[in-house]
Amino acid sequence: MDRNTIVGLLLIGLLFVIFSYYNSSKRNKAYQQELHTADSLYQVQKYQQARETYLKAINIKPSELYPRKKVTQIDSLVALLHPDTTKKVLPVTKKVPEAVTHPEKKQAPAAVVTKPEITPRKGKEQFITIENDLMILRLSTIGGRVYSVQLKNYKTWDGRPLILFNGDSTEFGFRFFTADNRLINTNDLYFSPLTDTGHIVVNDSIYTAAMRLSLGNRKYIDFRYIIPRNEYMIHFDVEMHGMDSVIARNLTDISLRWKLFMPQQEQGRLNEDNYSTIKFKYYKDVVDGLRMRSSKPEMVKNIPTKLEWIAFKDQFFSSVLISSKQPFLSGSVKSVKMPPESPYFRECETDLSVPYQPKENLSYHMRMYFGPNNFKTLKSYGMDLQELVYLGKNIIRWINQFVIIPIFNWLHKYMSNYGIIILLLTLIIKMGLFPLTYKSYVSQAKMKVLKPYVDEINAKYPKKEDAMKKQQATMALYKRAGVSPMGGCLPMILQLPILYAMFRFFPTSIELRQQSFLWAHDLSTYDSILHLPFTIPMYGDHVSLFTLLMTVSTIITMKINSPSSSSSQMPGMKGMMYFMPVTFMLFLNNFSAALNYYYFLANLITFGQNMLAKSFVKDEEILKKLKETKNAPVKKSKWQQRMEEAAKAKGYRSPKNTKKRR
Repeated sequence: MDRNTIVGLLLIGLLFVIFSYYNSSKRNKAYQQELHTADSLYQVQKYQQARETYLKAINIKPSELYPRKKVTQIDSLVALLHPDTTKKVLPVTKKVPEAVTHPEKKQAPAAVVTKPEITPRKGKEQFITIENDLMILRLSTIGGRVYSVQLKNYKTWDGRPLILFNGDSTEFGFRFFTADNRLINTNDLYFSPLTDTGHIVVNDSIYTAAMRLSLGNRKYIDFRYIIPRNEYMIHFDVEMHGMDSVIARNLTDISLRWKLFMPQQEQGRLNEDNYSTIKFKYYKDVVDGLRMRSSKPEMVKNIPTKLEWIAFKDQFFSSVLISSKQPFLSGSVKSVKMPPESPYFRECETDLSVPYQPKENLSYHMRMYFGPNNFKTLKSYGMDLQELVYLGKNIIRWINQFVIIPIFNWLHKYMSNYGIIILLLTLIIKMGLFPLTYKSYVSQAKMKVLKPYVDEINAKYPKKEDAMKKQQATMALYKRAGVSPMGGCLPMILQLPILYAMFRFFPTSIELRQQSFLWAHDLSTYDSILHLPFTIPMYGDHVSLFTLLMTVSTIITMKINSPSSSSSQMPGMKGMMYFMPVTFMLFLNNFSAALNYYYFLANLITFGQNMLAKSFVKDEEILKKLKETKNAPVKKSKWQQRMEEAAKAKGYRSPKNTKKRR
């Protein structure tokens, strides 16, 4: 290890220490700020807001005991003041339902509050089933919430009805304190239907379903769902009347809590989980979200700024809550991974702050999207909802959005077989990249012809102290033959964004979902031809044929294009030639068949293009040009001439000339 390496490692270590200190200092500052705010709210008896702020402090430093004790004190205080309250303030994790089925109707739970002016009417749970051309929604009178959503045009990987979520795994409702510090959660209260119950089919342009939470003395909360006939987007309006005398008047916001469990819809559970997350859009700003492909069992994020929408995003489907007229003031999100044996793979939860004013009549206007992550469909709604389709970042997303998707959609206008569409898409891309492929091949061919001459130079300068002379002689050889050392690498590097764009495009394209081609029954997931009785780390418990074909074609192409003498000179390169394709085989075995099919086709087309280029590149012509320029002086570039002139201006002398002068 030389001095430069040691200095470099020390600098990296120093940067790591500085970053760790800065990050820790930033966390401590945020924690102390949240704690100070929470204590202030607690002192003025704003218990709901204080509790939420203490929870934010816990999220910043989960190991701290003080904010946890304060949350427990608030819960105990509310329970002491209102012993008849059956629901604690602290959220209780619901038991995960065993299957995605429509549960039997059940008796409504007891009312949360018992004082006459805020006692809701009891009743048996009823359902309003509303069916439009695209989906079937079930509304429950318990909580007045969307109980379940079934998408009519889609099925699960094993042929069951595709249900985004069902009643046992959902929670949706407003949470607020009353004027006498009672906690109200509308999710647990009984709503009376104001419109028809039973099964309604939307035959007109729209249908409106309404339910009312009555609190007596003309005090009520209405939930209205406006369902268009042929849309995945519905309107959700909330009307509050007379609630200014019920809700604590010192509140400036109330909480809207939404929680659901994501059921497994796809065959590849791991891949589905990797592309599922919670996304949200800042008010008049960019879209952000929790990190995908995270190994953490639980992720929590506090959002102190205004929000336009929040989305629970699956690999191919999303449930989105959108604020139409006024944004959510702030919020928090949490995502928890479920155990492998569960029919659900992720639990999603958000707590949003909704602005509140103590007025006799108060209304909120929101929208809900329950549907596929189709780029064109989501983009038609605006609000950057198309960001739910993950296409990569920066230049990768630009390539997918403005090159790949338009070509893909254009091809789909003329044919319905997606295997043929991918074939034509690959041909179009490879034709567009052919100039780069040709230039790369020509450079590799020239390097192969010059290999014996390079070996002669290496033999002429075997000593380490002659490394500079050897490099200068090699560069002079390349220049006489018209070869650039980067000529073979640079064109390949320029093609990498396209390859990576396809890596992002295929696994998230819902158009490929459950589309069969050859032996692959679903191009959006792996094409298993053999199920293994054991699991291989990284590889999985199955054998994907397109992955094998991609790997074999890659090895053959690399072997044909590599110089024959390189293996004898550098034995380690032979192992590397096989190591990378095998590594990709292990990694891509669980990815979509469409992606591996594309890479296989790209290898075949590249091989054909190289054979075509070979007919234009003659070894004799390269050697002839080399002999013609062998004794000619090497023309210096303008940059090299300027460097030499600058050195002379500073009085630079070579070590040899300096010795003579002495």
